[in-house]
Formats: sequence, structure tokens, C-alpha cells
Amino acid sequence: MNYSLIVYFIGRLMRIEAVLLSLPLLVSMIYKENRGVIAFASVIVISFILGWALMRIFKPKDKTIYAREGFVMVALSWLVFSSIGALPFVISNEIPHYIDAFFETVSGFTTTGASILRDVESMSYGMLFWRSFTHWIGGMGILVFVVALLPGVSDRSIHILKAEMPGPIMGKLVPKLKDTAKLLYLIYIILTVTEAVLLLCGGMPVFDSIVHTFGTAGTGGFGIKGDSIAGYSPYSQWVITIFMLVFGLNFNVYYFLLFRKFREAGKIAEAWVFLTLVVVSAFTITLNILPTQEYSGFGEALRYSAFQVATVISTTGYATTNFDAWPALSKAILIVLMFIGSCANSTAGGLKISRVIILFKSMGAEVRKLLHPRSVTSVRYEGKPLDKGTISGVKTYFAFYIMIFFIGFIAVSCDPWAQSSGFNAFETNFSAMVACFNNIGPGFGGVGPDQCYAGYGYFTKIVLSFAMLLGRLEIFPIILFFAPATWKHSKKK
Repeated sequence: MNYSLIVYFIGRLMRIEAVLLSLPLLVSMIYKENRGVIAFASVIVISFILGWALMRIFKPKDKTIYAREGFVMVALSWLVFSSIGALPFVISNEIPHYIDAFFETVSGFTTTGASILRDVESMSYGMLFWRSFTHWIGGMGILVFVVALLPGVSDRSIHILKAEMPGPIMGKLVPKLKDTAKLLYLIYIILTVTEAVLLLCGGMPVFDSIVHTFGTAGTGGFGIKGDSIAGYSPYSQWVITIFMLVFGLNFNVYYFLLFRKFREAGKIAEAWVFLTLVVVSAFTITLNILPTQEYSGFGEALRYSAFQVATVISTTGYATTNFDAWPALSKAILIVLMFIGSCANSTAGGLKISRVIILFKSMGAEVRKLLHPRSVTSVRYEGKPLDKGTISGVKTYFAFYIMIFFIGFIAVSCDPWAQSSGFNAFETNFSAMVACFNNIGPGFGGVGPDQCYAGYGYFTKIVLSFAMLLGRLEIFPIILFFAPATWKHSKKK
């Protein structure tokens, strides 16, 4: 293990976070928020100086990144970013307790959107901006940003992108890794600017447009109003609905469209399954909620159902209504979409549609093998046979996913604080774990769209914070980071 390289890399990231914190500092200065200015300025100075010192002291001779270093760097980077990012909330006293601030910041960077804030509208502009900006930073990935912008990054850095990018198959869009990262961020920025402009055109205030665009682009969902998006115009709700789906699509689609490779874009099966799920789910829920007479007609019901389907399947977490009060069928559809999530190589969370497709195809292959033992069966994805390593990786991921989910669910259900406060209902705990592990945010019951996570004790908030990190980093970087074998000296790379 190249410890010097890891510490040097963390020092570099701390300096980057100091630079990123200058944006909410500027917002606090514009709105003349003295506490915010002091908080952000203090953290910037501490983070920059400490990062500079680590880079000076631990300058490595060998900067080659191998797989083991890659996984450790990813896990440690997200932990450090979240730990430092929580400090402005504590210093400004807007979130006095550090564990609460850590939960909020992890929720931001992992694009979960779960919040402990009971009165979000009392927050200062600078802190609201920082909350939403963490979504945008974490959406594409902290280390994708590093690979895209920093000099001296080689193609060996594919190991940190593999560990950070969501999905079962991670490949380069163009020959050079650095160019791949730049291209991803170019697409990300173009889509972000487009949404912000469209929201402005609909009459949404500038600040609101920016922070809601950050939340949509990162599929995070931190709102700045008590009713999330419900108070904005139907036009703004439709724009956000569309862009939640846009950012939930596989970014390879946009790469092919950008270079006019329309046939290749049309062959991405995951995108078609994603859109089919959205359309079928939205229309089914529309027909299910219409008889409740809460909506004036089919058009309004469709707008509410489409928004909620988009926010759940993209794991964004915004809301325009309390879907916890919907009929059982609608809630069942939403909770299934919570597990499935969106596409690989997107900013969304969940199992990923590509994994679900591969799981079903491999199940079908196993059934055919049982019926015809001597036949040669293969699992094909997008017209190509998958190698055994990919199929095994998907099955292993699913096994870890189920195991970690139920361990986390049991841990959350043991919270004595929640039991004493009446916040320990089965539905609440189950959906809290689903919502955090899949990076969605709101769940059902006590953590529904009109509630928050403040009722849980500190133990559960730590458990759910790690659930968010496990979900965003797709389990293995965090597990390998805490595995003793990872840190043992080995000459083999």
C-alpha cells in the first residue's frame, strides 16, 4: 500500500474543497451573512493549510495508482470531504451538533437528500447554497472532477473511476481517461446550464433556479422550501420532472447523441427499459390516484404522478405532494422504483437498471440450463455476450446489497432514541433504510416527504450516513477500506 500517495492525494482534495467552499462564501458575502462568512472562511483556511501541509510532508516518489489504492482513495476522499463539509454548519451554529451536520453533508455529497432540518426556510442563503452545491459536486463524482481538471493524472487512474462511477460496467468513452472525464463534465455542465435557464424563463427566482438545478443535476433533492417544489408553478415542476429523468439516463446516450452516433444511442437497452418503466409507472399511478378526487383532472394527476415517479426512480427526492397518503398500489410502485433506481453511468442511485436486466437474464439462463443441461447458454446484453466476471460481479453485488440492507434495517430498528420518541414504526425504519441506501431521501411514515430524519438518535444517523456512502459508492470501496486485508503489505499489485 502506497501510504504516501494516499495521504498526498487527500491533501490535494482538501485544497480543492477549500476552493469549492469559496462559492458559498461569496453567496454569504452577497447576502451579508456574517456568521456564514466567518464559518466558510475559517474552514477554507483550515482545509487549505492542512491540505498544503500534507502535500508537502507526504510527497510520494511513486504516483502510480493501483486497484487497492484506488478503492482506498475513493472511500477516504468521500469521508474527508463530508467531514470537512460539515464544519460550516457547526461553526455557524445553524446545525449545532456535528453528527447532525455530518449526516446532512453526507446526504448532500451522496445526492441522497435526506435531511434532519425541521425548518429549512430558516437557514441562511450561504448554507442553503452549500447544501445544494454538495449535490452538484457529488453527482458526477468528486474524483471524476479531479481526473478531469488536475494535471499529472494518468490512465492508471481508471481504478478510482471504476470505484466511484455507478454501474456494473465502467469503460472509457474516448481513448484517454482524462478526456473521458472532461467529456462527462462538459455534458454535465451543459445540461445544468440548460435547466437553470429554463427555470429562469419560467419565472423562478435566480437563487432558487440555481440551487434547484444543483439538486436536479446531482439527483439529490435538497429543497429550500418547506413544501419542496409544491409551491412553484406547473411549468417549473414539469421542467424539473424532465431533467430528473435526463440526469437519470446513462450519460453514454448523450455522448453518442453529441457525436451524432444515433444508432449506437438507440442500442442502449438500459435507456429504453428506464423510459418504459417511467411511462408505465406514471400512467398506472395516475389512474390509481384519480378516484381519490384530490386532483382536478387527468392532466393534474398526471403531473403529480410523473413528478413523483421521476423523483423516485432518479433517486432525486424532491416532492410536490405527500405521496405517503396515496393508495397502496401507488406506494408499492414507488417503493419498487426506489430499489431499482436509474441507469448506470448517471448521477442517480439504486441498484441500477443494467444490473436488474443482467440479473433477470442470468436467471433465465439458469432456468434454460436446468431444462437443457447439455446446452450452452450465455447471457447477452445489448447484443453482446457478457463474460463470466461481469455476471459474477453483478450477482456478488446483489448478495452484498441484500445483506447490508437487512443489517442496516435491523440496526436502525434498535435505536432506543427512536423507540422512546415513537419514531420506530416498521414502515418508517424500512423506508428510511431504503431511502438512504438507495440515495433517494424521503421515504414513508415518519420520514415521508413532509417529514425529516431529526427524530432518529445519533447512532441511527451514523448508520444511515454510512448506508448513504455505501449506496453512492456501490458498497465495495467502503467495505475494502475497513477490511484489514486491504492494509496488509503485499508486493503484488
